[in-house]
Amino acid sequence: MAAAAEKYVKLAQSLPPQLLRFFQRNQAHLADYFANAAKKVTPTAAGTFAESSKHPNPFRSQKNLETGRWHDPIYSLRRQADLVKLARANGVEELLPPTVKGTEARIQKRAANGLRVKGTGYGQRVKGKLWERTMKGRLEKRKQAMEAMPALIEEWKKKGHGRGWRKWPK
Repeated sequence: MAAAAEKYVKLAQSLPPQLLRFFQRNQAHLADYFANAAKKVTPTAAGTFAESSKHPNPFRSQKNLETGRWHDPIYSLRRQADLVKLARANGVEELLPPTVKGTEARIQKRAANGLRVKGTGYGQRVKGKLWERTMKGRLEKRKQAMEAMPALIEEWKKKGHGRGWRKWPK
């Protein structure tokens, strides 16, 4: 038991201050996570750890039951993304409450929607810049000119130097 405690102390000492402050302010989520992990309860799409507990998720909006008004999340989406990046880098992302900025949520969204880039569907083309759109034709024209170059050189040697040369390469 003491070895496990030492492991967690070392982990806490290695975390950046931003993550430490988050975990200090939201200790209830950590307690819920470890309680559910001990019971071997896994989060599902319908009810995650934070929603099944009495502690509201700081990453989601909360509705006041008395007034019916919604309160903004404690952490904005930008701050959520920063926390997720830090947690992922330190290997503790699963300790964070569920968020739309998390890796699992992003993978699920990508699987549901696919790659949403204009021009990647069937029969579509990405517009691109003018030089990108015309590059294929120019390279083909250049290739044909290079293949015809030996014949052009021979013709120049016969007719060139002012002796009836009319065909200048473009």
